[in-house]
Amino acid sequence: MSKIADDIRRGLLDAIAYAEGTADKDAYSVHVPAQVDVKAIRTRLAMTQQEFAANFGFSVNTLRHWEQGSRQPEGPTRAYLRVIEQAPQTVQQALRAV
Repeated sequence: MSKIADDIRRGLLDAIAYAEGTADKDAYSVHVPAQVDVKAIRTRLAMTQQEFAANFGFSVNTLRHWEQGSRQPEGPTRAYLRVIEQAPQTVQQALRAV
């Protein structure tokens, strides 16, 4: 097998292990939570669904689906929501600094 094919194979195996939750967590520099309680984050920030969506760039419909449990945010969105949870003012400031 060529080195390129071997690298691709190894990368795919790593991606599968990460997706299945069996990867060595020390090998990754970030932790993206498997589940995020969007309503709890929004409630803690004392925002309506409309305010939360407008402040952080989500559609209200998507936010409702997450809060009702009919959909779950994807990995990058879960990471973004975690940042919002930890530093909401910083996120708002960064988004307004256009």
